[in-house]
Amino acid sequence: MDLSEPAAFGRVYDEHARRVYAAALRVLGNPAQAQDVTQDVFLRLWRAPGKFDPRRGDLGAYLRLMARSRALDVAREGQAAGRASDRLKVAVGLTPPREDARPDTATELRRDRADVRAALRGLPEPQREAIVLAYWGGLTAGEVARRVGVPLGTAKSRIRLGLARLRDAVEPAVAA
Repeated sequence: MDLSEPAAFGRVYDEHARRVYAAALRVLGNPAQAQDVTQDVFLRLWRAPGKFDPRRGDLGAYLRLMARSRALDVAREGQAAGRASDRLKVAVGLTPPREDARPDTATELRRDRADVRAALRGLPEPQREAIVLAYWGGLTAGEVARRVGVPLGTAKSRIRLGLARLRDAVEPAVAA
């Protein structure tokens, strides 16, 4: 079967789409995300039909495995985004201190946050952007490079230099 032919691809889609969707839905528990994963699986098959090797197994099993794998990636991305959002809220002080926190600890935390924010404002814009994307946005240096449109080495340098400047700016305030 030549999967690059529209008619053959349509038959494959009709035959396997429900089970691919079900595999994605079992992992994600979200119908909209499962539909996106299903579309992605079939789009990948359409773009690169040669990646499927019928000697290695059944097409349905191949597609369901792709769906499960992609669904796990989507779930992990969602978890990472949630963690990054939580870190950002804590860093900028959007999350109020816990009720049982001691007042002196809460005051110290507010002061530390203010020191970090002031130090961040003092950084050159490219370094500040790289640090915010990496640490509070949860992006890797490679993702920062792609997002900002610079080479990987430049993104890594901006992060490293920015962190060094932050440390130099914040350490005297923390020691006081």
